[in-house]
Amino acid sequence: MNFNTLIAQRQSVRRYATTQVEDEKLNMCLEAARLAPSASNSQPWRFVVVTDEPLRTQVAKATFSDVQLINKFTLQAPVMIAIVMEKARLITRLAMMVKKKEWPLIDIGIAAEHFCLQAAEVGLGTCMLGWFDEKKIQKLLNIPGDKSIALLISVGYAEDGYKLRLKTRKSLDEIVNYNVYKDSD
Repeated sequence: MNFNTLIAQRQSVRRYATTQVEDEKLNMCLEAARLAPSASNSQPWRFVVVTDEPLRTQVAKATFSDVQLINKFTLQAPVMIAIVMEKARLITRLAMMVKKKEWPLIDIGIAAEHFCLQAAEVGLGTCMLGWFDEKKIQKLLNIPGDKSIALLISVGYAEDGYKLRLKTRKSLDEIVNYNVYKDSD
């Protein structure tokens, strides 16, 4: 699949089939994420792959509540991935203080997108999640309290009939300036 087709087809899947994800495909996605670039090659991530029941269901339940139901679809996903932010290299941490930038979060975003694009190429659906009960998931997955979960990714095969949605994005004219920044009115 060419790259433009791949990025056009990659979407957040919110309805999963009960089909289990093959280890080979999951490992391809993890390898794609592992190869992502990072500031000073810090690779500030650790991936916790959750497939065992009832643990996977407990993690999924920590992504929604009685009040916030938006992530309830995670109960269908056969795999949940927690991306734990690890310490960046000393040189990166010093540069972060000077420049007031949180490069590990950017790095994790790149790794997560590598994971999701590889998943799309092999026919898997994914959804990146930023809304979850971090303390509950840390406890469930034995993640130390001094570490933070940057993202969760649900993974599985899209339910039969799940349609590719037309992407609605701002036009290039709305988001691109050449040489100087200009507000769009």
